[in-house]
Amino acid sequence: MKNKISKEDVINAQRLWADNVIQIGDLYANNGDYKKAAYDFVSNFYAYGFSNVLFKPTLASESQFRLKFDDALSYFIGGSIIEDKGFALKIWKKIRFGDRYFILEENTALVMGNYYFQTSNVSQEFKVEYTFGYIKNNNGELIINLHHSSLPHQGD
Repeated sequence: MKNKISKEDVINAQRLWADNVIQIGDLYANNGDYKKAAYDFVSNFYAYGFSNVLFKPTLASESQFRLKFDDALSYFIGGSIIEDKGFALKIWKKIRFGDRYFILEENTALVMGNYYFQTSNVSQEFKVEYTFGYIKNNNGELIINLHHSSLPHQGD
């Protein structure tokens, strides 16, 4: 079917997500309008205002779940939630998605795997586990309605 979400759709959406997170950090580092970029990022990549969103960020522990737009924005650039330091302000040099596992339906996609974050210290890469859920907005673009990220278990 022509409207079915494909693996390529998801891979492209994830590449754009990573590029935008990196761009926010670059704007922050260069005194650009990172707040507007972050606002646009959350508006364009997450389904807030279109449907419910289940967002559990990697580095959230006290306010674990970000069900509202402003709470998601706070995670990426700091703001309304005290524990948030601005995940996108860490100035990531590279973000890459590793192996992915898909469930593709007519109007939804679920994908899980690992993604890797690299700072300017190119020898250090942080592995994070994720599950993303995607739906299409009115323009046929993929938007996230489920985002769960966590650090891998470190053992007992």
